[in-house]
Amino acid sequence: MSKKENKKSIEKWEKSVNETVAKRPERKAQFATTSDIPVDRVYFPEEMTDEYMEKSGVPGEFPYTRGVQPTMYRGRFWTMRQYAGFGSAEETNKRYKYLLANGQTGLSCAFDLPTQIGYDSDDAMSTGEVGKVGVAIDSLADMEILFDGIPLDKVSTSMTINAPASVLLAMYIAVAEKQGVTSEKLSGTIQNDILKEYIARGTYIFPPKPSMRLITNIFEFCAKQVPKWNTISISGYHIREAGSTAVQEAAFTIADGLAYVDAALEAGLNIDDFAPRLSFFFNGHNNFFEEVAKFRAARRIWSRLMKEKYGAKNPKSLQFRVHTQTGGSTLTAQQPDNNIIRVTIQALAAVLGGTQSLHTNSRDEALALPTEESARIALRTQQIIANESGVTDTVDPLAGSYYVENLTDEIEGRVLDYLKKIEDLGGALAAVEQGYMQREIHDKAYEFQKRVESGEEVVVGVNQYRIEGEKQPELLRVDPNLGKVQKAKLEQLRQSRNNDQVQEKLSALRTAAQGNDNLMPLILDAVRVYATIGEICGVLREEFGEYRPV
Repeated sequence: MSKKENKKSIEKWEKSVNETVAKRPERKAQFATTSDIPVDRVYFPEEMTDEYMEKSGVPGEFPYTRGVQPTMYRGRFWTMRQYAGFGSAEETNKRYKYLLANGQTGLSCAFDLPTQIGYDSDDAMSTGEVGKVGVAIDSLADMEILFDGIPLDKVSTSMTINAPASVLLAMYIAVAEKQGVTSEKLSGTIQNDILKEYIARGTYIFPPKPSMRLITNIFEFCAKQVPKWNTISISGYHIREAGSTAVQEAAFTIADGLAYVDAALEAGLNIDDFAPRLSFFFNGHNNFFEEVAKFRAARRIWSRLMKEKYGAKNPKSLQFRVHTQTGGSTLTAQQPDNNIIRVTIQALAAVLGGTQSLHTNSRDEALALPTEESARIALRTQQIIANESGVTDTVDPLAGSYYVENLTDEIEGRVLDYLKKIEDLGGALAAVEQGYMQREIHDKAYEFQKRVESGEEVVVGVNQYRIEGEKQPELLRVDPNLGKVQKAKLEQLRQSRNNDQVQEKLSALRTAAQGNDNLMPLILDAVRVYATIGEICGVLREEFGEYRPV
């Protein structure tokens, strides 16, 4: 590419950006360092060769290596979410309001284990687990309390829920209706990623085929009824938490994403009707430059696959939009204040990698759910990076680094090798059923643990630089009587609701489950009359069966 062509390419991009800025201005009129050195929106090499344009291009354009938005954080910061939920809906509602008051810009809901696997709090399977790792949600009544006083047309909400994602989404829509907010105005995300549950996490309910049906039902329903909703957050986070490498995290996440695309196409959906609302969920880990390169490589791979393999035409269908959470498995119970530094490094890598949304873990999460003080420090970590570090003043500031560019290329090549292996096995679903990805993760996790135990891999405060007799910090404790409280609430609900209506709606859902109809409208009908999550999932369990790993 000649210098003349370089100039024309940059001028064309600048014109496009100026149009974007006219619609959504940048945060400041002038960006500069503390020494008053002007900071440009983006920096390019002296000569933009054909190879450079093919690999990196310009921000906001295919192949999106340099970011999905032309102005990135100069236009606005990433969404700052703190994953929160514990005990009752009342307690969690208070925490949400506390975080919003302290500058959080989006909500992220953590649900307890019974909710995640579709059991009511009074089910025998729920004993001892109610409200322990997230908030207990049994029915629309709990959801109404959870979002009491929080305007759902003004707040974006992410819900970490998978097997019963359809039920929790229906409850969210029903709460919004009661607030007078139509579903067209709702924005947020449901995780809704069942393949990674089979691979790494384990909170599945149904076998793969009906699970994929529920997911594509959600795609179809939201495309028409909830157009601003991200219908899935394809998750590498839990794959990484299970012990994968950065390359495996990116490869297996993208492979799962392709499986969902294929399932939606087989269900008769058009690629550009659902692909713009696909989103991804990555882990932020300790190896700083590798993490930055991972984001850049994943965007490039996904955009090319969407364009070249699936023929997507809408630019938004090509964008790998990602939420990041710092690495929970990297947190240590020993010297928990050290986790603040770990989280800062991981969060900075995610920002320099170009994330759209970020959760920073709290220092005490290796020991318990975070206290208010710990959650505030975690949120302040994001705010300091955004407002004080200067890394948000230019787009993709590490581009052009010999090391980062080399890592980006290397990760891309290794991810593509994995994708070819998975394709040869018959795709992600077949690879899961054969245990391929599970074995790959287990092998790498075992290798890493051996290095930690031998001291080859240093974990500060654990296998080096230990402190004998260190004191444990004050921890948050969940009310041990919460299970009894939730049981009493359920008993009262079943006495006060119209049980004939509940049975009518559950019967209609059962009939639909036996056929091929979209189940989302039926689930929404059941939720509106206060059918519980256990009752709805119970009907689907009876019709679909339950998954049992081989």
